[in-house]
Amino acid sequence: MSKRVLTTESGAPVADNQNSASAGVGDPLLLQDQHLLEKLARFNRERIPERVVHARGSGAYGHFEVTDDVTGFTHADFLNRVGKRTEVFLRFSTVADSLGGADAVRDPRGFAVKFYTEEGNYDLVGNNTPVFFIKDPIKFPDFIHSQKRDPFTGRQEPDNVWDFWAHSPEATHQVTWLMGDRGIPASYRHMNGYGSHTYQWTNAEGEAFFVKYHFKTNQGIRSLSSEQAAELVGQDPNSHQTDLLQAIERGVHPSWTLYVQLMPAAEAADYRFNPFDLTKVWSHRDYPLQRVGRLVLDRNPDNVFAEVEQAAFAPNNFVPGIGPSPDKMLQGRLFAYADAHRYRLGVNHTLLAVNAPKATTARNYGRDGLMAVNSQGRYAKNYEPNSYDGPVETGRPLSAPLAVTGHTGTHEAPLHTKDDDFVQAGELYRLMSEEERQRLVANIAGGLSQVSRDDVIEKNLAHFHAADPEYGKRVEEAVRALRED
Repeated sequence: MSKRVLTTESGAPVADNQNSASAGVGDPLLLQDQHLLEKLARFNRERIPERVVHARGSGAYGHFEVTDDVTGFTHADFLNRVGKRTEVFLRFSTVADSLGGADAVRDPRGFAVKFYTEEGNYDLVGNNTPVFFIKDPIKFPDFIHSQKRDPFTGRQEPDNVWDFWAHSPEATHQVTWLMGDRGIPASYRHMNGYGSHTYQWTNAEGEAFFVKYHFKTNQGIRSLSSEQAAELVGQDPNSHQTDLLQAIERGVHPSWTLYVQLMPAAEAADYRFNPFDLTKVWSHRDYPLQRVGRLVLDRNPDNVFAEVEQAAFAPNNFVPGIGPSPDKMLQGRLFAYADAHRYRLGVNHTLLAVNAPKATTARNYGRDGLMAVNSQGRYAKNYEPNSYDGPVETGRPLSAPLAVTGHTGTHEAPLHTKDDDFVQAGELYRLMSEEERQRLVANIAGGLSQVSRDDVIEKNLAHFHAADPEYGKRVEEAVRALRED
């Protein structure tokens, strides 16, 4: 059987792929060697800019299957009957580190799911924690700058990390999560995923519900201590990628059960704290978990660079029956994520295989631009409305409208009767066993004791005291002991 002919990118056959063209034997190379120049130029451009956040990631394909009837709460097509399956792509990631960082580090994990539904792609972008450090997107660039490498030292600085948290009391709840036992998952398979934000579901009758997503791992929660993680990082910086890849390759398919909390929209205004505050969780007593379905990962990508790194998730990719809420952080991300992809991947990134719809076809008037492959022929128009049978609007909103009132301006979030930055952090602390509390205190003190400014330390200690007196006292004593050593 004859082998296929190697060609240049323009399709011309390559005569020699082992030796560059030169002026003579042992002489300088020739600029006219188009094959050499093309290979080197493409090599220089093989890797796109890494994500500013969530740069280091792993991913896999699979499916989501509905196990319980939720049609009373949403008319989303992919959730419309028990047994229905939808193809998915899930990307896991660390938040703060660069693409060259290690997997087993203390950091939140991204948990982003792309559902390839028959009504378009639905992107659910979340983390392995149900809360986050801040509640307003205007603080997000500052927060990320404080957690990433310092412009002068080129490394993550405890002074920056804890100084930002000292001035952001709303971060206390997430800091308690991060410094607790679940701060370093043993693998991506052994952690939960959360939508984190509050979203909206709308049923066929137009009734609106606010919703929070919980993906519970069916492998069980497993985490690493700081000491175990440090050892693992030295052995295999790619530990989580290795685990996910090998598990799927040997037929051990990780799965998660999806549950939701549902709040009738009318109850949001009078809930005891702001239900759209990303630094807080809803009580399971008030809004119990309701099972929806099962997510299974069963196929590894063929090319990490083309699929995992070029996968683009944007929370503004909704489908009929699902929409946004007044969650400020979600509102900011509706713009920021899609804009990041247009910068990194280009305006036509939705045409890439991992991002393109699979169960339907995208039909719109967006074309041209860098890497355009959707000219649609000479007779297709690039404007609407038109008289040439182009795609038209449906007139059916994706979700129920959100009520707005008042005057424009830069407003703080409305206060509910029990809004507080520390109550839930204290509740989380009191749920922990004594051994978990010891590890939490040691993890916090290990970082906070490295801060050079006494006032920054005192501001952070005040947050832990406000969450729970015992919590604050133990952290304060641990920090003092480490600083006196």
